[in-house]
Amino acid sequence: MRAVAVILSAAAFAGIVIAQLLRLSTPVVDLPALVGERIPVSGVAHPVTAVLLNFRGYDTLLEIGVLLLAAVIVLAARGDEPAMNPAALPSAEPPIQMFARATTGPMIVVAVYLLWAGAYQPGGAFQAGAVLAAMAVLLYLAGVTGNWAKPGMALRAGLTGGFLLFLGVAASLLIRGVLLQYPVEHAGQLILLIEAGLTVSLGLILASLFLFLAADPPR
Repeated sequence: MRAVAVILSAAAFAGIVIAQLLRLSTPVVDLPALVGERIPVSGVAHPVTAVLLNFRGYDTLLEIGVLLLAAVIVLAARGDEPAMNPAALPSAEPPIQMFARATTGPMIVVAVYLLWAGAYQPGGAFQAGAVLAAMAVLLYLAGVTGNWAKPGMALRAGLTGGFLLFLGVAASLLIRGVLLQYPVEHAGQLILLIEAGLTVSLGLILASLFLFLAADPPR
């Protein structure tokens, strides 16, 4: 009976979703065309970056705040448990550690490229930050580094710096009367500045979600 109930519920849900999709009307506003018309004043040439960092910048600001809050919650869940000593990590094979160290430089270069390329093609702070986070996790998994203890001042500055920079730019632009409405002549520079700060912070935040809770060695 339970299986029958699950199947009937799933079928009913699917029917409701399909019915609602069939009722969708043609959009009144052609968003791609509207974004394309505003690209010249956005400061960048890629429509996704223009939307995320200019036309709907406050959405992105809140997204960064949510990610930062998630890192704080993960850190709070860790409590007072001490960080793992790198010497206590299972020793990885030297070739693996060598590979992890060798990939550090190229991954930083890729992150910088993605940050710079985001102004005119797919890329930007989120992708660049994800590459930096992957680099940190790779070094941990290879046994090169340990997990992270409670953050000191430098790590706290890195975690919050991108969000605070974004918030500072938004606050400074309020004198123009609209949140995150960049001056056309400085839009590109402000977006690059914000994305540079976000790249570092996002890399640290994403890495922290793993490394703050990295398992301690068996006792």
